[in-house]
Amino acid sequence: MTEDSRSLATLIGDLTEQGSVLIRTEARLLRAELSEKFAKVGASAVEVLGGAICLLAALMVLLQALVIALAETGLGGSWASLIVGVAVAVLGVVLIHNGSAGLDPGEMAPEKTTRQLQEDARTVKEQVK
Repeated sequence: MTEDSRSLATLIGDLTEQGSVLIRTEARLLRAELSEKFAKVGASAVEVLGGAICLLAALMVLLQALVIALAETGLGGSWASLIVGVAVAVLGVVLIHNGSAGLDPGEMAPEKTTRQLQEDARTVKEQVK
């Protein structure tokens, strides 16, 4: 009976040690995945900021074009300003659209860690059986 008790104690010790290692490994995976997600959010925020700056510049150019167009009736600097303003506005809209897509809260979920924890739970259940 002492051999059975000792082997049971060894099994419980091994289980405790492996559980501890598993938890540390999963914590490292979670940190790495969250770091990756935050880097993606940072890059998206920079795109949104770039888009906002472009739209501000476009607004200034378009206002300049409107002033010139009202001041002159001929085709000259006003049309050039209008074309540049529209191009900068389109660029700003594209940047904001792309950046906003990366800021979706669903993108922040630690999918790899969740999947790994589910697999670990299945493995532990199988080991307990």
